[in-house]
Amino acid sequence: MTRMRAVDAAVLILEKEGAVQTFGLPGAAINPFYSAMKKHGGIKHVLARHVEAASHMAEGYTRAKAGNIGVCIGTSGPAGTDMITGLYSASADSIPILCITGQAPVAKLHKEDFQAVDITSIAKPVAKWAVTVMEPAQVPGTFQRAFHLMREGRPGPVLIDLPIDVQLAEIDFDIATYEPLPVARPAATRAQAEKALGLLNDADRPLIVAGGGVINADAADLLVEFAELVGVPVVPTLMGWGTIPDDHPLAAGMVGLQTSHRYGNATLLASDLVLGIGNRWANRHTGSVATYTDGRKFVHVDIEPTQIGRVFAPDYSIVSDARAALEVFVEVARDWAAEGRLADRSAWEEECRRRRTTLQRKTHFDNVPIKPQRVYEEMNRAFGPDTRYVSTIGLSQIQAAQMLHVYRPRHWINAGQAGPLGWTVPATLGVATADPDSTVVALSGDYDFQFLIEELAVGAQFNIPYIHVVVNNSYLGLIRQAQRGLEMDYCVQLSFENINSPELNGYGVDHVKVAEGLGCKALRVSEPDEILPALEQAKKLMVEFRVPIVVEIILERVTNVAMGTEIDNLVEFEELAERPEDAPTAIALHG
Repeated sequence: MTRMRAVDAAVLILEKEGAVQTFGLPGAAINPFYSAMKKHGGIKHVLARHVEAASHMAEGYTRAKAGNIGVCIGTSGPAGTDMITGLYSASADSIPILCITGQAPVAKLHKEDFQAVDITSIAKPVAKWAVTVMEPAQVPGTFQRAFHLMREGRPGPVLIDLPIDVQLAEIDFDIATYEPLPVARPAATRAQAEKALGLLNDADRPLIVAGGGVINADAADLLVEFAELVGVPVVPTLMGWGTIPDDHPLAAGMVGLQTSHRYGNATLLASDLVLGIGNRWANRHTGSVATYTDGRKFVHVDIEPTQIGRVFAPDYSIVSDARAALEVFVEVARDWAAEGRLADRSAWEEECRRRRTTLQRKTHFDNVPIKPQRVYEEMNRAFGPDTRYVSTIGLSQIQAAQMLHVYRPRHWINAGQAGPLGWTVPATLGVATADPDSTVVALSGDYDFQFLIEELAVGAQFNIPYIHVVVNNSYLGLIRQAQRGLEMDYCVQLSFENINSPELNGYGVDHVKVAEGLGCKALRVSEPDEILPALEQAKKLMVEFRVPIVVEIILERVTNVAMGTEIDNLVEFEELAERPEDAPTAIALHG
């Protein structure tokens, strides 16, 4: 049996489990772990500027490719507390990341030692498991269990806290015979699939709602095959966007109070049965349950048993991994198709497609200052189906989801439930690290961009190229719009006269100078016809310099984006598309 430090065993396990990309910051209490990474050489590391950012980088890395698990590393005390937002974001969206923290020696944990905090207790509500390892011999088993928990059932993050004396202690460990624990996933049975398909077949106007669980299970191909077999239109949730290409004939648009399409909401309201797969009936998707469920039946498939009935009771449910369920759904659908048992959906399909041609929002505005709709129109022109988009929250994210196009799973990466400001820059760095050869485009409002803007230096230092579109109205736009109901516009303005950049005309922070000061390239756009040339130039700069490229677009100060409190009562603040030239990049208006 080989004798080694506990941290050497931990690093060898990371390699064996395939978690070879880390993001973090060294410090005194975690330096032994870093010494093990240096010694063994099989683990890559990106040095973040803030530990919260490192945790978001880990999440972006995980979400970019099936099977990835990003690792975030920090020292004791505030490093762990900085990770809490990252743990919350990952937990809320069912994303496995591993957070590793240093800790004071075991004997000092109760003595208020420097930077000694009970991070396990703090992290437990937002992690699938959080543990402080008190015995060196438990390190291998703890890491083994962590990977098992992250992968099994509903995925999620884990935090492992390592006292410095535990890290340095020697243990007996044999990596040659180490094996990851087998992961069991619940799977739908043939009888369950036949029951669900029977309900689907009996409905006149059925829909499939595809959630993030379909992407987590790497099952988008099966989802599309199943939809094509049964002829049922598909509504992706925001977390499931990309499970079916936006230009697919069965793509019915998104549903919800904010990130939704007019035709998507209309189709949901016209349906009589909804089959949800790997979704959680989020409140910004459903609005009030009474309106969402009125007049229709529901079948719910989810890997986590306690998700069934959490928001409302479905008429039928199946506890299953999304891929396992879709495999048997496809099997039954093929058999029924061969027997001529599947209902003809051609009239319903045509009705749904017809809505897409008539219920579009206008994007082509020539106004100066620029209206944000024009930005997304030009992004559709500049970026093709291989582009990966990353965003978190705000009017920018909401309107982008209404107007951009996504064609593949993991090509819309969004902090869904938690929506932390500042997430976009580091998460995008994680995505671009995982897939350095694709075009990665981040989208932020000015406030999200400012929260963790220092992480642009990480992209410059480690040559992680991507394009960051910053739509700047110098306002907390979503909060300002939410304040309309209270008849106020209070503490949400970011504008000020910048004495160093008078050319900004009161918009405040000079993002171009800040980005350049952090080692990146940056462009500023003030006219609508300048947007596309700037995006094309950004693509060239990204290839030439291999750093983040910021494209700041100066918007009108006040824009109210389409949204509401019920899916049957969204408020449209702008004029709607009446002709193809009103929305020239909308898929449905052009074939």
